[in-house]
Amino acid sequence: MGATRFIAAHYLIDRGEVIPRPIVKVDADGTILSVEQWERLDSMANTEFYGGAICAGMVNAHSHVELSYLRGAIPSGTGFAGFARAIGQVRGNFSAEQRQRAMEAADQKMWQEGVAAVADIVNDSSTVDMKRRSAIHYHSMVEVFGLNSSIEPSQQIAREFGDADLTTHSTYSIQDGVFRQIADECRGPLSIHFMESDDEAALYRGEGSLAAWYERMGWRCDFLHYGSPAQRVISSVAPYKRIMLVHNCCVSEQEVQQLEQHFDEGPSWVLCPRSNDYISALRPPVEMLRRAGARICIGTDSLASNSSLSMIDELKCFSDVPAREVLKWATINGAEALGLRQQLGSIEKGKRPGVVLIDKVVKRGDELYIADDAVARRLV
Repeated sequence: MGATRFIAAHYLIDRGEVIPRPIVKVDADGTILSVEQWERLDSMANTEFYGGAICAGMVNAHSHVELSYLRGAIPSGTGFAGFARAIGQVRGNFSAEQRQRAMEAADQKMWQEGVAAVADIVNDSSTVDMKRRSAIHYHSMVEVFGLNSSIEPSQQIAREFGDADLTTHSTYSIQDGVFRQIADECRGPLSIHFMESDDEAALYRGEGSLAAWYERMGWRCDFLHYGSPAQRVISSVAPYKRIMLVHNCCVSEQEVQQLEQHFDEGPSWVLCPRSNDYISALRPPVEMLRRAGARICIGTDSLASNSSLSMIDELKCFSDVPAREVLKWATINGAEALGLRQQLGSIEKGKRPGVVLIDKVVKRGDELYIADDAVARRLV
């Protein structure tokens, strides 16, 4: 059963605020019983004290855990189109056992580093058993991909998961009727790879590498009349739907404003900076999204385009953004995007969000920042 724990640290960083000298009382099952502040630790028996800061368990808002076996298999710097082609070329080089071991290891590592939930994109049912055993909450989304695709094969995969949604891969890889059907029928959030490269917008003008590739293959798109990826989303997805737009490296300020205005709750803008750097050395427009007041979330993408699925290492990419802000992106914002705010994302009485230690934070002026050599470790 275990006993009630008292966890103290220098700081609690929660929902965009920094609380000094926190002491969190946690039940044996991980339920938060109280959050207070300590004055003299030497008078508090049975209290665990940690340097650094504590926060809620983190939410990885975009990953492809099933691709963990591809770590190091695809060289960096291939560019967007080159990366897409390379995945297809190397997928068949690994056994089922190699794939399973890689997924299990990735899941365990994320748990140890404090991940509480993952928005996981799937293309097959290989992660079903691993997820049923995992302590992490997985929201699985079966990705429909391909200009000649229908939803029936993806529906079969979703039934194997039991509770998975269908989602659209992107605005450039699915024909109009399928895209609209998924957008209409999706119960949870749609997760769409969005404006990862300039080629996406160029396709709608009949230009760029995507347009050239489709032309060589003899593929025709029936959605180019929308004029742009943003306008396709606005025209095809109802305002009351929840949507997660992933990557966003080449989105414009005008498009952000249009999408923010269209959706009742605003989109969740999921950033995966290390993956973008690995593939194309592009950076998401984080300052523009901050100015717009956008709901930013953090994802790791897959080990096909990243060296690890470490949320803390993603946050270090935003070294000029205060810890209170980036940890909000990685916790409560991700929980909101997945509809899990009542259970996860913040250290509040009655919730079971997990408690994570960020071992090193540094103070610059009036703000705390995550140290370059900080690590994250699960305490609860």
